Amino acid sequence: MASKELLIKLLKENDVIKYGNFILSSGKESNYYIDIKKGITNPEILKLIAILISEKFKDDNINRIAGPALGAVPIATAISLESEIPLLMIRKGKKDYGTSKQIEGEINSGDNVVVVEDVTTTGASLFKAIKAIESVNGIVKKVFVVVDREDGATEFFKSKNIELEPLISVSEFKK
Repeated sequence: MASKELLIKLLKENDVIKYGNFILSSGKESNYYIDIKKGITNPEILKLIAILISEKFKDDNINRIAGPALGAVPIATAISLESEIPLLMIRKGKKDYGTSKQIEGEINSGDNVVVVEDVTTTGASLFKAIKAIESVNGIVKKVFVVVDREDGATEFFKSKNIELEPLISVSEFKK
C-alpha cells in the first residue's frame, strides 16, 4: 500500500541521504545531501511518488502536470502516466535555438497546473518554474515536492501565497 512511511523506508534502503560536506544548488553549505536522483531512477520509488502525489489532487480539475528540468521531469512524467494528465517540462530558461520555448508541452491560457519538484531548499528554482507557467497564463493550483530540506522554501512560498506540500520533510526522513 502506498504510504509516506513506505517511501521513507525505500529512500533509506537506497541510501538517498549522504553525510559529509556539500555545496547545494542554492549555494548553501550543508553537512548532508539528498541524492534524490538515486531514488527517482528506481522504478519502485518513482511509481510510489507518482501514486502519492496523484492521490493528493485526484478530485481537483487539473489540466497539466509540470516539472522543472532536470530532477522533476521524471517525477512529472510518472505522475502524468499515473493520472493520465498531460505533461509540461520547464527549462531553466528559454532556449536560444529552434522554437525558443521555456515550456515544452501544450499549455493553454487558464489551464490548471500541478507543479512538482524533487528537493527544495530555498525554493528559488521552483519559483522560477511557477513564474514561467504564470507567464503564459497557466494557473498553478498545487505545488508538491518529494523532500523539503526545511531551509526556507515553505516560508518563501507562503509569503507568495503558494502552498508547498512536501511528501517528506527532511526531519521526518532523518529520524
